[in-house]
Amino acid sequence: MFKTLATMGLAAGIIAGSFVSALAEDKAPVKLGWAAWSDAEFVTKLAAKLIKDKLGHEVELVQTDVAPLYQGVSRGDIDAMMMAWLPETHADYFAKVKDKVTTLGTVYDGAKLGWVVPKYVPEDAIASIEDLKKSDVKEKLKGRVEGIDPGAGLIRLSEQALKDYALDGYKLQISSEAGMLTTIDRAVRKQEWFVATSWSPHWMFGKYELRYIDDSKGSLGKAEHVDVIARKDFPTDNPEVAAFLSRIKLPIGDLEAAMFDAQETSYEKAVDKYIADHPDQVKAWLAADEG
Repeated sequence: MFKTLATMGLAAGIIAGSFVSALAEDKAPVKLGWAAWSDAEFVTKLAAKLIKDKLGHEVELVQTDVAPLYQGVSRGDIDAMMMAWLPETHADYFAKVKDKVTTLGTVYDGAKLGWVVPKYVPEDAIASIEDLKKSDVKEKLKGRVEGIDPGAGLIRLSEQALKDYALDGYKLQISSEAGMLTTIDRAVRKQEWFVATSWSPHWMFGKYELRYIDDSKGSLGKAEHVDVIARKDFPTDNPEVAAFLSRIKLPIGDLEAAMFDAQETSYEKAVDKYIADHPDQVKAWLAADEG
């Protein structure tokens, strides 16, 4: 009898242990990857806040560069990322992993890449990339196009634009988003001319008066959509969070306003404000699947 009780106790212990183990596994942190771009930082931290507070899942944020981000999702080291710029900007990255990931949804449409100049530069001087060939314009710009990170799709497309428009004597300055913005800030304060790589959505349009210049050859691509991609098994492993991520969608105007707010305060405060100001939108994201 004692042996039977001991056996029963052992079996109960194994079952309880398995249950706890399964529960712990079920509650493993959701790993969201992002690169250090302001739009990606806002939407990722917004999603993380709601996943933790409303869905009860811990979240681990993984910041890295774009190439390892795609690799991480395809290998399953990262559960999802919310910054796949398609069909053009991240085309090369996506092509390498498309069979190993799944697309959950689109966070926002109408994203755009381009080159910008400050609005105080007369449009009759610079209205298009073609105008950069003018000798007086080239002199004022010091033969520079202010760029961002070397691995960014925008840099690859900008290098192509230099060739397509035969902008001989121009150099694409490889830097970072922060470095480019520092250069813009300094130039605006001095009312100096510059041309810089840029994209929408971005908070810089809330802080500075900038305008895109025309890209008649389409070297920098057309309107894009920014998607959420996840490791292949994520919707099966965590259907609740996967469904939530598939429903998140922000109008670009709202996103840019929130990003500017984040620069003025902090991303955490901007996320809290966005959630408080958009209750119906947030409720729709969190709603259980119908049917």
